[in-house]
Amino acid sequence: MKSHYLLLFLFFSCTFSSKAEKEDAFTFSHTPTEMRSRFAMLDDVRILANGLLQLGHGLKDFVHKTKGQINEIFNKLNIFDRSFYDLSLQTNEIKVEEEQLKRTTTILQANNQEIKNMSLQIYSKINKILNDRSHLETKLGGLEDKLNGLTHSLPQASELKEMSSLKNVIDSQDKNIQDLLKVVGEQHNQLDHQKNQIKDLEEKLGYGVFSRKCRKVIFLQAGDEPRTMQYLPNNTTNKTSENTGLPADCSDIYNRGVKTSGVYPIKPNQSEPFNVYCEMTEEAGWTVIQHRTDGSVDFDHPWEKYEHGFGDLEREFWLGLEKIYSISQQRPFILHIDLADWKKEQRFMEYTFTLEGREQDYTLHLSLVAGELPNSMSNHTGMRFSTKDRDNDNKEDSNCAENYSGGWWFNACGDTNLNGRYIRARSKGRLDRRRGIYWKPAKGSSYSLMSTKIKIRPRDLESFD
Repeated sequence: MKSHYLLLFLFFSCTFSSKAEKEDAFTFSHTPTEMRSRFAMLDDVRILANGLLQLGHGLKDFVHKTKGQINEIFNKLNIFDRSFYDLSLQTNEIKVEEEQLKRTTTILQANNQEIKNMSLQIYSKINKILNDRSHLETKLGGLEDKLNGLTHSLPQASELKEMSSLKNVIDSQDKNIQDLLKVVGEQHNQLDHQKNQIKDLEEKLGYGVFSRKCRKVIFLQAGDEPRTMQYLPNNTTNKTSENTGLPADCSDIYNRGVKTSGVYPIKPNQSEPFNVYCEMTEEAGWTVIQHRTDGSVDFDHPWEKYEHGFGDLEREFWLGLEKIYSISQQRPFILHIDLADWKKEQRFMEYTFTLEGREQDYTLHLSLVAGELPNSMSNHTGMRFSTKDRDNDNKEDSNCAENYSGGWWFNACGDTNLNGRYIRARSKGRLDRRRGIYWKPAKGSSYSLMSTKIKIRPRDLESFD
């Protein structure tokens, strides 16, 4: 705008100057010199003043317009600064609350694990006390038989003394059992309270602006590296389950009168004792060796993890090839597989089951007993176990465990894999779905199942002698 007014002013100045010169030349002979100069100067001044006035008005309009635009920009900047400042305050508050929730969750999880260990120790002590009580009751029964036979004679002083001491021991054992049962009840109540607190904290961590970030952190801390299932501490060596008082498997626990599903310690086949999850049904006690339900545990692990086991026995886990082998060597077993798809339709398969040891890479042998699906495991019987760092499959040019994720008794890939990646129902990408949990040809390798459970029990359902 300013440049336009300057050009206009120069144009008028040049035009009127040339016009004045022409008029001077034309009227030179007619007008006196003094008169001609005075009128020319007044015209130039008027033109110049008019141009300057117009230029001033243009500059004034331009300045007002520019000033309005600048004020509008400053107002927008002030609004943005206030919004950014408020957002920063909210972000800092959420981060502080997130850190506090994480610390509280860690403390509660540690307390929960400590209480679990105490409960297992108390359970072992109760078993020992019950065995001692059984022996004492047997001895007391023998003494009562002797007393019945001595109706015509007084009992010996030594027998009276022995009876009195045995009764005192039994009373003491009863008192100890009652105290231990009371402690166990308190421990279970505390565990339930801790679980509810952890659940509430997890629900809180699942909401808010940073919910995705929180879930990612939780999985990195707890899901990507699940704890390895360790053997329980045991001071005895080379003792049978009868000597230690621990059952050989969940079927043994069931035959002892325990009908409630849960985590119990066992000691099969002279191995070190370890915990298992027992599923108690109306007719038998099943030892669960694998469970997939929500994707909280990553199953893509190397050989060492699959040999020793990993995960949470009350949620998702793999018991461990070494432990499964020690259980299966005691007698013939039945292997039962439960499958559920995302429509919550459930199917089962059942096989006779044997497993070879570490030297044979835990070779699997199955024979179909019953089932509601095509027998996808027929190509897996006789196969060694494979992981991404130990390739034992029949695929010469690739590693099935590495390509399809998870450890399994692969043959030539693609038949079935219940230890694959946990994939939601609406997952995108066919290649990604092929690495999921599938049972072919029921749904195909591109359909990932919602949940799986693998469990075993003795074939004849008799207790271990």
